[in-house]
Amino acid sequence: MSTDQEKPETLQDTSETLEPRVGPAPEGDPEFHPYHHPAAGWGAARSVTGFMVREGALPLDGPRAIMKMNHENGGFDCPGCAWPDDTKGLHLDICENGIKHVTWEMTRKRVGREFFAAHSVTELDGWSDYDLENEGRLTEPMVYDPEADHYVPITWKDAFALVGETLRGLDHPDEATFYTSGRLGNEATFLYQLMARELGTNNLPDCSNMCHEASGRALQTALGTGKGTVDLEDWQTADALFIIGVNAASNAPRMLTALTEAYHRGAQIVHVNPLVEAAATRAIIPHDFKDMATFHSTRTGTLDLQVRIGGDMALLRGMAKAVLEQSATDPKALDREFIERHTAGFEEYRALCEATPWEELETQSGLSRDDILKAARVYREADRSIISWCLGVTQHEHGVDTVREIVNLLLLRGNLGREGAGPSPVRGHSNVQGNRTCGIDHHPSEAFLDRLAEVCGIDPPREHGKDTVASIRAMRDGEIKVFVGMGGNFALAAPDTPATYAALRTCELTVQVSTKLNRSHVVHGRRALILPCLGRTEKDHQRKGIQSTSVEDSMSMVHMSVGMKRPASPHLLSEPAIIAGMARAALPDSPTPWEWYVEDYDRIRDTMARALDGFEDFNRRVRLPLGFRIKQPARELVFLTESGRAEFSSSALPDVVPAPGELALGTMRSHDQWNTTIYSDNDRYRGVKNLRTLVFMNRADMRERGIADMGPVDITSTARDGSHRRLNGYLAVPYDIPRGCAAGYMPEMNVLCALDDYSTQSDQPIMKHVRVTIVPAGAPA
Repeated sequence: MSTDQEKPETLQDTSETLEPRVGPAPEGDPEFHPYHHPAAGWGAARSVTGFMVREGALPLDGPRAIMKMNHENGGFDCPGCAWPDDTKGLHLDICENGIKHVTWEMTRKRVGREFFAAHSVTELDGWSDYDLENEGRLTEPMVYDPEADHYVPITWKDAFALVGETLRGLDHPDEATFYTSGRLGNEATFLYQLMARELGTNNLPDCSNMCHEASGRALQTALGTGKGTVDLEDWQTADALFIIGVNAASNAPRMLTALTEAYHRGAQIVHVNPLVEAAATRAIIPHDFKDMATFHSTRTGTLDLQVRIGGDMALLRGMAKAVLEQSATDPKALDREFIERHTAGFEEYRALCEATPWEELETQSGLSRDDILKAARVYREADRSIISWCLGVTQHEHGVDTVREIVNLLLLRGNLGREGAGPSPVRGHSNVQGNRTCGIDHHPSEAFLDRLAEVCGIDPPREHGKDTVASIRAMRDGEIKVFVGMGGNFALAAPDTPATYAALRTCELTVQVSTKLNRSHVVHGRRALILPCLGRTEKDHQRKGIQSTSVEDSMSMVHMSVGMKRPASPHLLSEPAIIAGMARAALPDSPTPWEWYVEDYDRIRDTMARALDGFEDFNRRVRLPLGFRIKQPARELVFLTESGRAEFSSSALPDVVPAPGELALGTMRSHDQWNTTIYSDNDRYRGVKNLRTLVFMNRADMRERGIADMGPVDITSTARDGSHRRLNGYLAVPYDIPRGCAAGYMPEMNVLCALDDYSTQSDQPIMKHVRVTIVPAGAPA
């Protein structure tokens, strides 16, 4: 089969641009064969072994890393997902993608001055993103030379001086923005936000702005906390688990352990997703040696509900309507005592559910009434229920309303503040929740700023800052002139790729703190710095000895992470050291003891203990074998809301049914991918090989449009303002997905997501509900 679609054409209105290939060069013709095997197990073991051999991580480095990753007492935290690893005594709490992520970081390949001398930035801009990252670890600071169109070496002192000079030269501190991905440790996070606020800005965008902002806003309003209330022990005791908009086998693979254990003890497990993902079927857990030896798989679900894209809220309201109807004859259907003592707004919500016709719930969810009643029956019969969700719920216009609807449903039966029950968002990156806890917030509370001022002796700005989308728009409009990125690959992760590229290129200075080369280094401002940092797996030597950092997982557990490996280069600095260097250069008269902090991270933690709620006695508690859990008032039925109670919401159902001729498209990751890092062009759990430029479609939708199986198609999105964006030459893969729905991979499909199409509720880019038309290649859209 032809692979001419490797460099698909993109179109925004009438301007055409060619996007470089993201993944590696395909190793053969595109293939699609539906996957019918268990998740994890021997398929994962073979994939990991092949990857480690390819990256040169065998026979020593890879196995050593596996034996230290996610271990209590001296291990390092996996830089991948944020699933908890606080199960005492579990010594192989690992997964396929976690091992790949660590191996990718520990590669022996290096990118030094010789590499940059041999390749201009213009040349590198034409490389695939896989090829950029595959060159290996960055080894020394580099600065862009516009006359030569090459990055050239620069000393750390001069690099910091360039940052400081540029920041001091701005007309206002808000002309800079300080982005962070979820990999930054808590100590570095605290210093980073302190630097920005001492400079005078709250422009602190982060990856949460694109992922779980809706969850935080909804939970804060409903419960007085921006986090979930459950922990891993609750997962181990719940009678029913509802997994909504989550592809666990790829994005949080260690959840599979919890799902198989739940099935063994007889819990009900309901998966809600437009696609039936591998995690919803069965799995073999790699550290269960008996099951591995006997090829014995365990079911990971008891009910699958394939909602239409965006239809989760209608399903949840239908479940609530069914529970309320049942309460007329069953006094145990509702927890009336809990509702009366701890909630507000119940009667309004009851009236709303009663007034919502079943026909509307069926239409908007894409499910039959019988299917909705099945889910409601599971929920009603369970004494303790957990509802867990991810980006399939949040990246919509109505993401906040949907998370509020999750809370509504939980409140009806008192599934809060007790063992085995509650809301449980699945955070995607290892410390993204810790970033927010430790101050990365463009909308900080007055109480947080007051405490920061008191403890750190600064006068932080009180005006709200800019989030991710607002920062891109401000760069585009010339209002932001300096972009500093701590980790991640901002250029590729953000929506509307051409617009994001153009915005970054308007900056006077872009600074990327990274471990590996990526797209954000070749899409840069007029001046640009690459500042290479230590990885999570590496030893961090400072004046007072080897340092450790802390991270917070998806369930509010904070624990220590200690690197095990010699740094990839003697010229690397730790993230706290890089932040301190930039801060001192930008704030030469600052009373903050930046250099003193970096000598011993315990000093940072002592300050954090005074500045952050829940971090009291930080240095002692974080060294406990499993760390500590940040206090969670809502878990104790203390609600820091206006009413002092848990708040029901009564939002109207959104209309998510596509217009005639249109489809709702959701972007997602492939299995062999972590965020924007692509390991191969394969997606094992969805049966795809040697192909990323694809779109999954319902076969009836394909037939209606005259599209052949694996046939080339053109995809056109329509933004709110009527503008169009297009991808040409993608292959249509027939898949078990509801009619009217389609799906494809990010970051390639970020092109279709208009920058100004963000949720008015959360300001998140709407990346799971893009309006598209799909036609055979070359046909009129």
